[in-house]
Amino acid sequence: MLRIVEEAARTDAGRQRRANEDSYYARAPAFAVADGMGGAQAGEVASQIAAESFEQRTDDGNPEQQLARVAHAANRLIFQQSEADSNLRGMGTTLTGALLAGDEVTIVHVGDSRAYLLRDGELRQLTRDHSLVEELRRQGRLTSEEAEEHPQRSVVTRALGVEPDVQLDVHTHQARSGDLFMLCSDGLTSMVRQDRLQEIVAGSDSLRAAADRLVTEANEMGGRDNITVVMFRLGGDEEDADAMEQTMVGAAPVEADTDTHEVPAAVVPPPSQREPEAPPPKRRRRRVTVRRAIAALVVLAVLAGIAVGAVIGVRQVYFVGQDERGLVTLYRGVPYELPLGIDLYDPVYVSSTPGRSLPVRERRRVLDHQLRSRDDAADIVRRLERGNE
Repeated sequence: MLRIVEEAARTDAGRQRRANEDSYYARAPAFAVADGMGGAQAGEVASQIAAESFEQRTDDGNPEQQLARVAHAANRLIFQQSEADSNLRGMGTTLTGALLAGDEVTIVHVGDSRAYLLRDGELRQLTRDHSLVEELRRQGRLTSEEAEEHPQRSVVTRALGVEPDVQLDVHTHQARSGDLFMLCSDGLTSMVRQDRLQEIVAGSDSLRAAADRLVTEANEMGGRDNITVVMFRLGGDEEDADAMEQTMVGAAPVEADTDTHEVPAAVVPPPSQREPEAPPPKRRRRRVTVRRAIAALVVLAVLAGIAVGAVIGVRQVYFVGQDERGLVTLYRGVPYELPLGIDLYDPVYVSSTPGRSLPVRERRRVLDHQLRSRDDAADIVRRLERGNE
């Protein structure tokens, strides 16, 4: 029987954000990282709800059912509060959680926070980002190297709280004594490359030292976003548990190589789309054929969800461009189109300023389709209008 023999958690606002909208949960046997979005304090509220939802976890059902139930409950609560309070409108959060049960670790995931496994000195990513750039990479429109540096890499296509229902990735991994699991927000992975993550984690004397070094390095590389990392190491009954650190709840303040017992990753649809599940047997056994059938049934929903989720995820960003008449225009979304004619942007305000009336250098600078906040993009349009009067 495996147990957690060491754990550590660390969160930091980074160097370019005024507030920390990340939250985490670290109370064995469950761990989670949530990266909030929505501006002002809304992102902080959403991520806090997601983290605190793990306090309500019960042992009813198998681990996958438990984590899915936690995530769906958090999604409903975030959405309801967003609809009820105009100050919280549009808030959402990523969520990556883990649960140790017996000799297995189950992962629940939505968004672009990540879960990693360090085994035999090699760090492997266990989750797949739900982001616009990752979708483009899977389609072959971006290389892995281009995806790492893409300016829209933080635009997520799935998150908790932005819609009444949410699709989750839930998968279970056979664990071993000595395995080290790491959950983190994209404030870490967007700053520190995976080979360097591996070097730091594998080379540190303790998980606390590793977490401290990861946050420091992300800040040294620019610290453009909030940084959160949660880590835990597994051991057998024969190992000394004295190294286990104080567990805590913190808030805003690859695929692995598999053993024969590991379950393939599956997308779990929201409760409204699922059939009631039979009570679990006393000893849970994997039924791979059943899971494959479930995966086949939901594949069409996944494909549709990618397009719909992309539209949802880009509602929080804006850019300045020109419309078909050449007028400077404020757009919401990102300057991309998905298959089937789905635009990921829509005009919010069309100015009276022709783009061709701007000096060449000015035109190149402001009409570069760079993603901005609504206020920043609107300020640019207003300034151009005043200069054209």
